[in-house]
Amino acid sequence: MLRVIVDRIEGEFAVCELADGIMIKLVLTQLPADVKEGSVLDVEDDGTTVINKEAEEQRKKGLLKLQNELFGKKSCE
Repeated sequence: MLRVIVDRIEGEFAVCELADGIMIKLVLTQLPADVKEGSVLDVEDDGTTVINKEAEEQRKKGLLKLQNELFGKKSCE
């Protein structure tokens, strides 16, 4: 299985990022209909692709935590 994150949609392609930072293009018509920017996709060995909602939610929570750590606290020093 391969896990990718949809970075952006460009025409008929979803530009996706692999865990090592490499970007690949996947054909939108071969992906689930509700795919969008930020979707976490699991590409199975047989080529089927599913949106991993659990991994997507964990990723969003991690990004929100990082955002709050970077910008949420104001210092008066």
